Amino acid sequence: MCPAREGRWGQRQRALLCCVLVAALEAAWGQLRYSVPEELPKGSFVGDVAKDLALQLAALRDRGAHILDRGRTRYFALHANSGHLVTAERLDREQLCRLVERCVLRCEVIVEGEMKVYEIEVEITDINDNAPSFREAEMEMRMSEMAAPGSRFPLSKARDPDVGMNSLQSYELSGDEHFSLSVQAGADGEKRPELVLAKALDREEAAFHELVLRASDGGEPSRTGTARIRVSVLDANDNAPVFSQAVYAVRVPEDVPVGSTLLTLTATDADEGLNGNVKYSLKTATDIASEIFHLHPETGSIRLVRSLDFEEGDSYELEAQAQDGGGLSDTVTATILVTDVNDNAPELTVSSALSEISEDAPSGTVVALLHVQDRDSGANGEVRCSLVGDVPFRLRSSVGSYYSVVTARELDREEVSEYNVTVRAADGGSPSLRSSAVLALRVLDVNDNAPVFAEARYSARLAENNAEGALVLTVRAWDADWGQNARVRYRLAEGRVRGAPLSSYVSVQAETGALYALRSFDYEEVREVGLWVRAEDGGAPALSSNVSVRLLIVDENDNAPQVLYPPAAAPGASWTGVELAPRSAEPGALVAKVVAVDADAGQNAWLSYELAKATEPGLFRVGLHSGEVRTARSPLARDAPRHSLVVVVKDQGRPALSATATLTVVLAESVAELLSELGSAAAPAEPAGSLTRWLVLAVAAVSCLFLAFLLLLLALRLRRWRRSQLLPPASGALRGVPASHFVGIDGVRAFLHSYSHEVSLTADSRKSQRRWAADSCCNTLPARPPPDKAAPLLGEDAAGARGAQPDALPCLYYILII
Repeated sequence: MCPAREGRWGQRQRALLCCVLVAALEAAWGQLRYSVPEELPKGSFVGDVAKDLALQLAALRDRGAHILDRGRTRYFALHANSGHLVTAERLDREQLCRLVERCVLRCEVIVEGEMKVYEIEVEITDINDNAPSFREAEMEMRMSEMAAPGSRFPLSKARDPDVGMNSLQSYELSGDEHFSLSVQAGADGEKRPELVLAKALDREEAAFHELVLRASDGGEPSRTGTARIRVSVLDANDNAPVFSQAVYAVRVPEDVPVGSTLLTLTATDADEGLNGNVKYSLKTATDIASEIFHLHPETGSIRLVRSLDFEEGDSYELEAQAQDGGGLSDTVTATILVTDVNDNAPELTVSSALSEISEDAPSGTVVALLHVQDRDSGANGEVRCSLVGDVPFRLRSSVGSYYSVVTARELDREEVSEYNVTVRAADGGSPSLRSSAVLALRVLDVNDNAPVFAEARYSARLAENNAEGALVLTVRAWDADWGQNARVRYRLAEGRVRGAPLSSYVSVQAETGALYALRSFDYEEVREVGLWVRAEDGGAPALSSNVSVRLLIVDENDNAPQVLYPPAAAPGASWTGVELAPRSAEPGALVAKVVAVDADAGQNAWLSYELAKATEPGLFRVGLHSGEVRTARSPLARDAPRHSLVVVVKDQGRPALSATATLTVVLAESVAELLSELGSAAAPAEPAGSLTRWLVLAVAAVSCLFLAFLLLLLALRLRRWRRSQLLPPASGALRGVPASHFVGIDGVRAFLHSYSHEVSLTADSRKSQRRWAADSCCNTLPARPPPDKAAPLLGEDAAGARGAQPDALPCLYYILII
């Protein structure tokens, strides 16, 4: 291969590579170009959009894609199944692109899911589907027989809407030797035929000449159009009309009113009479110009008969003719220039838009694609777009005349759930024209808010002995989200009460948050229940929050006072305890104390004491709050030795509950008298039988023991007296013998711990005295003794220090009696 051929081959390869790169670059930028001939039937294939843009057919079917045309008519369609671009209408280039050399239709492919725009340009190529045609199929011309050979007479031009080689290419004249054809090229490249007088005319020889003008295009096959020309030979006419200007031109705004006179043509003829009468007519004009303008034949004024539109045509060229009555004429070109007026508002079109957006969409998410155009030109066609109001969106310039509406920041549905975004477009005219479009956008909820309780913590009071299933309280929680994300359900957190599961005490209704008691509470067992309630929404994943609930059990007066001392009588017993009161007691002397407790709390546990029944009503009285039984007066000799007192113990509840205690008080000066009285009192009360015999035997045995004890005590006293005679004198007297109340077995420990007294006996029983312990003045006793103290059988002050001495031995006797 020679070097020259190698060089040409390399140039071709580089050119082909350049074309491939340009096509790849255009596809990368989302712009495609196709070319199809005109007059294709509807549904004809234009291009494979899916392949050229590397789009998946599944994505086109799922997300959706459509063609957006800018004109009023839709010329193309996109098949989602195949991804092919096809024609939607028959395309006629001469109708679509009149007076335009290159006919290009533009449309956009919008993929909904991706919010992307792909521009497509389709060039409509011309086919030779139109033959040249004359405006007038028959033309009438008049010539003076005095016209000199070589004179030129303009002929009407033929029109061929095709372009390129398919357009008008040549003219031919046939029919007479007196005339020839000359074709001149105009400034705009158009071929203008002229009739040239080749031989002088003689009216006497021939009054008329018939000619045929043929126009041909360059298509394959060639198409032709003809016009018949009839030339009339007139008598001598010295002067032809002459226009006052070689060229007429006028500039008018496009909003000039219909009916306005735009321009007046003036032609004069020096002849007189019929030869000087000038008539005006349009020699050459396009079809559109003929519809817009009218030339008055008498005055020569060009009047507007239809409104102008700069966007349809910015200039018109008319060829006018002035002809006198003798057939002589003159031609002139009138140019009408149309200036733009800001008469078109911007056209704002929503090409694609979302109706819903998630509130967690990232900043910069595209929510709409807008296309804006203004048919005006210059500053009148410059459009500025903006968003109205303070909205979390912004405009971003996209491909060509497209704008994207994107999120400027994260959205919050709880603040604003819907947006009506107004996009405004304004041109640069004066005054400016505006248009707007409104985008309705609903914000979809995301589970980004946990339930919030109405209160930071809850507390409720529930009376004890409540019914099972009683409503305790209702907790409320709200979720700022929407739909399923805002649906709140409640449940209890795990916990235990007194070793049992919390769920066995209370329950919460999942939908309403109502808290119910599953069992009857007892204040004496459970005084307070602390629990946690969890509120959980229905989102995925679910969000939750907790709140503490404090349930206070309110005490009710459901426990009667319990008498600890004196204890309740055992079955078959006639008395439970005996209190000793010396007949020499002064008024107010403490005889006994009723000790009672109440398991309730507060006012329900406040106890009061009242003497309900007494053998001698005026002899004793009971302290209202202390329960101490004291002498109201000094005992008299006529008073019975044994008295029975019934003390009523009441609490302060509503209704009040009460209990009774029975005390037996014996007026005696000595233990022997006390025992005698007790014996006489017990004998009649006991039924005859074996029990009586056993009691008699027991009393006899105790008496024997007592006599033995007295003898032993006397011996010890004599021994001490004898020692005192031998040793130095020592002060000593008969010391008091500690003793306690006679109490029942059940309450002896608690009672003796809090209440005890000592009894000192002397030889003279009337001088016996009783000393009460200080701690016997308490109102009530606790229900349980403190764990850190043991309840001694005897008071430490009375018997602890002297338990080993003989003086303490009488205490044993008292205990045996009990």
